[in-house]
Amino acid sequence: MSEVRLTTPSYLVLGIIDKLGEATPYDVKVEAARTVAPFWSMPHAQVYAQCDRLLAAGLLSEVRQPGGRNRRLMSLTEEGAAALRAWLADPSFVPVEARERGILKLWFGASPRVHAPVQAEEHRRTLDGYEELARDVGELLTRGQREALEFGIRYERMMVDFWQWVESREP
Repeated sequence: MSEVRLTTPSYLVLGIIDKLGEATPYDVKVEAARTVAPFWSMPHAQVYAQCDRLLAAGLLSEVRQPGGRNRRLMSLTEEGAAALRAWLADPSFVPVEARERGILKLWFGASPRVHAPVQAEEHRRTLDGYEELARDVGELLTRGQREALEFGIRYERMMVDFWQWVESREP
């Protein structure tokens, strides 16, 4: 087993495979898009690269499914499960990088009158979707999933409020 530096995307892959029990890289990609994408996006190519890295490091094992497609079915090794548990238990703080394109545009001089109404509406649309999800399946989510959804709801409320404030300011 080679030493590999684990990153947040590494733990995302380990976590999804842990939740699914076993998965192909494609399954990981689909599950990430279905579940964590609103607060942690990961390009499809990175999913496949992470799977390869984690296999090489001995944190995942792989079985090739027989048949025409010869799909790679992966599961966590004991070392992979231990690495995931250690990461989940680590309370270290890492500052958030918002990466909001609209705010970057404001910084460089974009017109608040042009951008604020659009940004407020798009954040409102996202907020409505999260609130609908909470109403429809909130009770079915694990505590951690519900708390992550609540983060999304609160974040979108804050962004709607922020862009309405930008729009209401004097020109």
